[in-house]
Amino acid sequence: MKVVYKITYPNGKIYVGMDLTDTRLRYFGSPSVELLEADTDREMLRDFTIRKEILWESETAEDSEVRRVETQLIVEHRANDPRIGYNKRPKYRAPVEG
Repeated sequence: MKVVYKITYPNGKIYVGMDLTDTRLRYFGSPSVELLEADTDREMLRDFTIRKEILWESETAEDSEVRRVETQLIVEHRANDPRIGYNKRPKYRAPVEG
């Protein structure tokens, strides 16, 4: 099973990732450790819970489709907006007001 998931951290920020190898119980993505540490204080670490939600799954999708869906969901959830999430790609572009 291939999946795209969303991790929610105690500070409310998110990370959207994919799993092509069906390690859903063991794998929690690869957000920037430096960014996570910068947003985490000692008090938060005293009771640290993260939530992992499966946003999309497929038994038959090609890896390229999973990557496409991951990118789509990163943008849709604004996980690449540094105020909201930890995804670095695709590069966040703030909406133009006008």
